Amino acid sequence: GDTASTLGTPVDGAAAGEKEETHIRVYWHDVVSGPDPTAVQVARAAATNASKTFFGAVVVIDDPLTEGPGLGSSRLLGRAQGAYVGAGKGAMALLMAMNFVFQAGTYNGSSVTIMGRNEVFTAVREMPIVGGTGVLRMARGYAQARTHTLDLKTGDATVEYNLYIRH
Repeated sequence: GDTASTLGTPVDGAAAGEKEETHIRVYWHDVVSGPDPTAVQVARAAATNASKTFFGAVVVIDDPLTEGPGLGSSRLLGRAQGAYVGAGKGAMALLMAMNFVFQAGTYNGSSVTIMGRNEVFTAVREMPIVGGTGVLRMARGYAQARTHTLDLKTGDATVEYNLYIRH
C-alpha cells in the first residue's frame, strides 16, 4: 500500500495542538567595559588589529537579559551565554552562538539556542532559533534584534530581542 495508509495519516502539529507559539521580548546587555564585563574577548587574529569590522575576534559572553532596557532598573529574566565571532571582512557581521537561559518567570529553567549572522549596524537583524530546553524543548523559530543603545566609546550595547518560537 502507499505510505500514508501503512504509517497512518500525517497530522499537522499546530492543528493537533501539539505546537505552541510563543513571543518573548528581552533586552540583551553586552558589557565590555568596566571592572566586571559580561563579554570578554578570548582570541583574535593578527589581522583583527587592522580590521574595521572586528574580523577574527572571538568574544565569550554571559550577558544579562532583562525585562526592560534599563540594566540596573529592570527585572533580570536570565542570561545570554555563548560566544560571538567577528566573521565579516566587509561589514560588521558577527556569528552569534548563544543560549538564552531563563531564570525567572514562566520560562524559568528553560532555554533557547540562537545561532546565526548578526550584521550589527542593520536596523533589524534576524537569526534562527535552533533549539530549546524545558518548556521550550524542541523550539524552532527566529529572533529579531534591534539595537536600543550603543556606546561607541565603551563598546557597551543594549539590544532588544524579540523571540518568535514554536515549541
